[in-house]
Amino acid sequence: MRTNRARVGDVVCFLLAVGLMVLALVDGLAQHIAPVPLTADLVLGGLCSLGVWLRRRWPVGFAVIAGVLSVYATSASGAALVALFTVAAHRRFAVLAPIVVGYALAPFVTLLVRPDVPVASWSDTLLGVALAAAVLASGMFVRARRQSLRERAGRVEAEQELRVAEARQGERNRIAREMHDVLAHRLSLLSLHAGALELRPDAAPEEIARAAGVVRDSAYQALEDLREVIGVLRADVDRSDEPPERPQPTLTDIPDLVEQSRHAGMQVRLDWQADALSAGSAGAGRSAYRVVQEGLTNARKHAPGREVTVSVRAAPGDGVTIEIHNPYPAESSSADIPGSGVGLIGLTERAALAGGRLEHGPTSAGDFQLRVWLPWPTH
Repeated sequence: MRTNRARVGDVVCFLLAVGLMVLALVDGLAQHIAPVPLTADLVLGGLCSLGVWLRRRWPVGFAVIAGVLSVYATSASGAALVALFTVAAHRRFAVLAPIVVGYALAPFVTLLVRPDVPVASWSDTLLGVALAAAVLASGMFVRARRQSLRERAGRVEAEQELRVAEARQGERNRIAREMHDVLAHRLSLLSLHAGALELRPDAAPEEIARAAGVVRDSAYQALEDLREVIGVLRADVDRSDEPPERPQPTLTDIPDLVEQSRHAGMQVRLDWQADALSAGSAGAGRSAYRVVQEGLTNARKHAPGREVTVSVRAAPGDGVTIEIHNPYPAESSSADIPGSGVGLIGLTERAALAGGRLEHGPTSAGDFQLRVWLPWPTH
């Protein structure tokens, strides 16, 4: 569909063709051209002027017809110039070149076809050449500008698609890292209680039932989490501007996480120095939760049955500081544990992305310490 700008352009081109046709009529009357050739000239010129309305649909065909008719009809010169501009603006140079050559030869053919038309002076000839060159250059400029805008729009669209793809991939990678922490925590609970059932087959029925219940719940939750993350990673939808639906823990969920570990048989002491946390940063809260979760998982792997101390201090402006202490394991204790060290690498990356820092290693007291600081802006 044509725009209002295109309609205005067509009107201007039609008026230009009609105006030049009127000038040709006035010039023909002034030169006392016979009525029959003059009438035929005007009829052909009028038909070419009406053809201006079809120039966008058939630019090459219109240019060829207008060029051929302009050999006889001098009143069709305006329509021919419009046709030349249209071809230059809408077709590549390989199509334009033969038409330009034909238009350049048309005045010489006119001398043979219309001996009644006086030969133009040098000044008129130079003026006509300059006008045709200006029309040709204008059309080529319009085409070059339109092509440049089209290419720019294509680049912008391609860059936007690339940003969307990168954002989608980044979101999926983030979800995968989230699920590593979740599954590692749940599977470590499952392994702990399964080992307890294996080592104490003569335990009281209540303890066996409780341990079996934890194993069942942990396995069920692990399967649910795994099913959800696989569904998200397979989904071909743009989730670049949405956080993952699960998990979405916050700082206020850390005490529940500690209680779950106690319920699973761990000895965990929580030093809680964080109040009014509901107004804290969601990203910092989620990262803090993952730090505590991974720290408890590591302690369960490397120091089973030993007391773990979790310290959480949070305040706007001061940030969130988390310290986890557990007895330092023997060097060989982690050799046969799958994925040892991967969790700390992921936590280091998570803290760096959040603008924080992570430190871990042995202390002078012989404990293993995991210390993380995360920013918490005041606004």
